[in-house]
Amino acid sequence: MYRASDRVDNEEWISRLEAACAELGLDDEVCSTATDVFLSGIPDADRSKAATAAASLYAAALIRGQERSQSAVADAMDVSRLSVQTRWKSLLEEAGFSPPTW
Repeated sequence: MYRASDRVDNEEWISRLEAACAELGLDDEVCSTATDVFLSGIPDADRSKAATAAASLYAAALIRGQERSQSAVADAMDVSRLSVQTRWKSLLEEAGFSPPTW
């Protein structure tokens, strides 16, 4: 869970998530879930926030059944695909979901 102040403090990242959702054609449910996952696991280091936001978006798209490739999400969030690949499973687990085993 996160505090309301986390949403205010990270408005820039939430705006970037919303823009990426629009670019990828994802609906409001995915964007809301991505925001919740991101805010629930905000890293301390600012340099890690972009990768965490991208991984949150990828995980949210999986959760909501609107999968997009890691590359597409990484491009929309302006991070490397590897950044998404290395973080999304742990974010799913922290949010209480079991990552797929495929």
